[in-house]
Amino acid sequence: MLLIFDIGNTNVKVALFESDQLLHYWRVNTDPNCCGDQYFDQINALFKDYNLDVKQISDVVVSSVVPQLIEAFITVTQRLLDKEPLVISSEIYHKLPVTIPPTAVNEIGTDLLCNAVQAWETYHQPCIVVDFGTALSFVAVGDKANILGVAIAPGMGTAIKSLFSNTAQLPSVPLEIPSSSLGIDTIMAIQSGIIFGYKGLVEGVINQLKADMQKQENIKPETIITIATGGLSGVLEPITTIFDYFDKSHTLNGLYTIAKYALK
Repeated sequence: MLLIFDIGNTNVKVALFESDQLLHYWRVNTDPNCCGDQYFDQINALFKDYNLDVKQISDVVVSSVVPQLIEAFITVTQRLLDKEPLVISSEIYHKLPVTIPPTAVNEIGTDLLCNAVQAWETYHQPCIVVDFGTALSFVAVGDKANILGVAIAPGMGTAIKSLFSNTAQLPSVPLEIPSSSLGIDTIMAIQSGIIFGYKGLVEGVINQLKADMQKQENIKPETIITIATGGLSGVLEPITTIFDYFDKSHTLNGLYTIAKYALK
């Protein structure tokens, strides 16, 4: 079995794969102040609850967009298996099926890299992956398996929290599609601004990326596949036709794919 720790800004995804199949999947809260021993206690308890034998785990892979937590999960791995994990970093990028712009090799987030690798591995054609997480990120992959560029904006949940935290009279509201853009109360007004605003943002950025991919790489827009992933990817699904696929497991599967290449 392969154990994966995918450390995001909000959650740490803990996943077990065997023979290309996702066997188990959990989330624990991301806390930069939490030490490795504390995370070990949480994760070891999960394994015991599911009667999992850690001796069946052959390798561990760590991916993180929170650098200060990498050491914590190295500690978790050492305590679980008495071995070192594979930490996704620029040292293994040469083994992957996509290429990264030289200017981005030491900057690109591993989540973006996972999205690009999985998209190319699955479709083998130009694509744009939009990840609806704490940040809203777009990664474009060209027809030569090359990452062409990235766009990043605040995520929908982040926008809601910012609005609630920085205003005196506006409440936190659920991310639900309102019946109309014409808000007739405060909750409906915020939902209208966020939901329809992000619909316009997402569609606008995708169309601009497609236009630039055509201008810079001569890639026809109609050949570019669009994929939505991330915890909030389903929010816009009923009101947009911009995406070809919705896949909440896309990033995690991409990390598994990277692990297969890196561990060869």
